[in-house]
Amino acid sequence: MEIERETLLEIAVSVGAVVFFVAVIVGIGVAYGGRVLSDQGGLALLAAIAGFVLLMTGIGYFFAGRQG
Repeated sequence: MEIERETLLEIAVSVGAVVFFVAVIVGIGVAYGGRVLSDQGGLALLAAIAGFVLLMTGIGYFFAGRQG
């Protein structure tokens, strides 16, 4: 079973975006955490989630446009 180059590129970009998102979440936890997340940490977490949704939307739109 051979996977096409285009599919591998989509997988790599998507996995990279998820790894980046997890790193941002961990960074927010380290910067604003402790036993509980501060108010600023909550806003940063909300912004990270919204940014991730927009990023994945953009990636999907980009790949859909490339396929025609």
